[in-house]
Amino acid sequence: MAAEAASPYFRLGYNSLGAFATINHLHFQAPTKKIPLAKCALNSGVKVSKLTNFPVRGLVFERGNTLKDLADVVTNACIWLQENNVPFNVLISDSGRRIFVFPQCYAEKQALGEVSQDLLDTQVNPAVWEISGHIVLKRRTDFEEASEASAWRLLAEVSLSEERFEEVKACIFEATGLTESDEEEESSESPYASSSSVPRASSHMSEGCLVLQ
Repeated sequence: MAAEAASPYFRLGYNSLGAFATINHLHFQAPTKKIPLAKCALNSGVKVSKLTNFPVRGLVFERGNTLKDLADVVTNACIWLQENNVPFNVLISDSGRRIFVFPQCYAEKQALGEVSQDLLDTQVNPAVWEISGHIVLKRRTDFEEASEASAWRLLAEVSLSEERFEEVKACIFEATGLTESDEEEESSESPYASSSSVPRASSHMSEGCLVLQ
């Protein structure tokens, strides 16, 4: 669908159970933005990057030798997440050539009482579109007081801890046959402000995205 749309502004999103899917079956959603990355690669030519300057830790898979190669890698990653009860959101962009996968834990934190009451009061459950930057605010006061900092704070609660993310990333790499490269590259784009609570690329890497393989 994303490839056939042939538009860099078309986006296709997916929310798993536990990551705010609105109905109890597998389904996609679709609207249209650009974010910073850190990169990895595969024998199939699929390149994988880790977001380094964004409130939600995530992996970015970019088209390799064929669209099928990319689809196979992302499918295996999602199957592992689903079989291991790790909630996740997926955003497909750039006509299917770039796919973002965000393991998340907001619903789990809600159940454990680990989300602050003021965030719960917003009634915003961050799923694929919220994580991608399209946040619908339900209260006038939240709208009037909205800022980049408040959006960042909300989305940061969605993210796995750095330790847990690295564990999940390692399992995804194993499930997909990925091998993390010894050298990490940096992406030149950095449209988002930095935050001490979010991983950043080290000085020798491209800002915003870390190439892992």
